[in-house]
Amino acid sequence: MSPSEAADQSARKAKDEDVLKPRKRVELAPGAPLMDIENATKIFGGLTAVSDITFTIPQNAIVSVIGPNGAGKTTFFNMLTGLYKPSMGRIVFLGKDVTGTRPDIITRMGVARTFQNIRLFGTMTALENVMVGQHTRMRAGVWGSILRTPRVRREEERVREIGREILAEVGMPKSSFDQLAINLSYGDQRRVEIARALASEPRLLLLDEPTAGMNPNESHQLTGLMRKLRDERDLSILLIEHDMKVVMDVSERVTVLDHGIKIAEGEPTAVRADPAVVEAYLGKQG
Repeated sequence: MSPSEAADQSARKAKDEDVLKPRKRVELAPGAPLMDIENATKIFGGLTAVSDITFTIPQNAIVSVIGPNGAGKTTFFNMLTGLYKPSMGRIVFLGKDVTGTRPDIITRMGVARTFQNIRLFGTMTALENVMVGQHTRMRAGVWGSILRTPRVRREEERVREIGREILAEVGMPKSSFDQLAINLSYGDQRRVEIARALASEPRLLLLDEPTAGMNPNESHQLTGLMRKLRDERDLSILLIEHDMKVVMDVSERVTVLDHGIKIAEGEPTAVRADPAVVEAYLGKQG
């Protein structure tokens, strides 16, 4: 091999190693919040969907937002992920003000989410859905993808390998990796959606009713998965959930919204016994 060929090979190897290199981690001071929401408000015309919410998400924590239907929970999520710009207030993530930042930039910074209604690509396989989730990490441009250069092919194979690893991590059997998402069970579709969110390497994972439609055994397994992801990936999870058993089992802190207003916050057992929370769920008792 000539010196020039050896140099080219070395340069190509360096580029390959750079592909999907883990994002440089922003280190926060101990005790500093991962995300800090200050007086967040969202108004649609004359309707105030979320009103003056101040909320902190600690590092390496699992916290929940609960409330009856129409409480403003999903609107709150949409503000944190950039889908909605707050009408008032401020959102700080990793020490940076991200209020009104585009969703793709917030994803790249390290915020990922799932949706209340599953939004997988039904005619793509489970593995292909997870590969899509890595698009913010891929280096290939439009022309590289069209021309199918060797570097693009190497990058795609690496993305495929990572996708398999994440599917295994969330408990999907290998036999399901190449099944169309539409043919998977409801519980497995939920797992694939979580895997797709994890593919963007988040520091904060937002789960919008992840156990909806699951049987008790599937819900129990998902509770264990959330703890595992928090511990092994050193991330925080913000959870919207109607299953109170899941909320009580997994949450370190619970915040309750009602008609867009925060009415309670604290440890799960204390929140569950709060008279304002009982009234919001069951109505005022005569």
